[in-house]
Amino acid sequence: MKVLGQNVASIGMGCWAIGGQFFSGETPHGFPDVDDTESRRTLRAAIDCGVRVFDTAAVYGAGHSERLLGEVLKDQADAVIVSKLGTAIDEDRRLVLQDETEAKDVMPAIDASLKRLNRDRVDIMLLHLNALPIETARPIFEEMEKARLAGKLRAYGWSTDFPESAKAMLDLEGFIGIEHAMNLFVDVPSIQATVEQKNLVALLRSPLAMGLLTGKYNSSTKMPAADVRSVNNSKRDYFHDAKPAPAHLRNLDAIRDILQSDGRTLAQGSLCWLLAKSDCNLPVPGARSVKQIEENAGAADFGPLPATAMAEIEALIERAPEGPPRAR
Repeated sequence: MKVLGQNVASIGMGCWAIGGQFFSGETPHGFPDVDDTESRRTLRAAIDCGVRVFDTAAVYGAGHSERLLGEVLKDQADAVIVSKLGTAIDEDRRLVLQDETEAKDVMPAIDASLKRLNRDRVDIMLLHLNALPIETARPIFEEMEKARLAGKLRAYGWSTDFPESAKAMLDLEGFIGIEHAMNLFVDVPSIQATVEQKNLVALLRSPLAMGLLTGKYNSSTKMPAADVRSVNNSKRDYFHDAKPAPAHLRNLDAIRDILQSDGRTLAQGSLCWLLAKSDCNLPVPGARSVKQIEENAGAADFGPLPATAMAEIEALIERAPEGPPRAR
């Protein structure tokens, strides 16, 4: 597929996990036991596997994820770096602070990301505040357009699950796409229709349901207290009380064989399902080991699931209705 006129692999790399630990007060938002040396190897392996789109954010590791990308990818001119702004951070204490919702916060946030990323410009900058009112967000995007014209950004978009939010910014020349949640457990045809109609780039977050669709977790799994998945979150129901949601485990068991058809792994089959849903989709599954990124990147070689497999999955899986748009 093409992003900013460049041919890129249809699978990117999400860089939340390699940021490691960070907190809001005492609440964990990151992942424990992340090894920076392995993260560097993973980023290099991603390039070797053909991955070119790297999705990060200022808040991931309170700047640490961006710094790792800046270190490893500084000379990789064809890497497409996606970052996000909208939240103040304390790098030294690894803390997420308050939301930044004023236009005056935009340029300093971009400059800080550029410094951490060791780049002259960010390829795509996203607003990270999913449900921010359109009237509040508009001046932020107008400031991003100024940053684009100044050469600090190539383009920008919104990390949002609200179709109307995306539509409201389409008149801005630099607005090219959105990032929204989607996976086998969470189908969102409304926002996908907007993506298709407006020919937007759709970066897909949580494409593997925070790891559930890899098959690594079962009913006896309990996530450690320092892991973000141990915290109950009304936006995400993949884990509850630090354990995988039983309904999702049942769904995965029902479609396991279909996902693994033709030699795919569970993760690859899940990513291929997303590729079959739209040519605009670019999943950005997280990876913090060489093995993970090699497996994820391999989904691009299989390509979209065939129509027969897609139909079989829909006959077996049980999902809650999409309902009105909400942050996910």
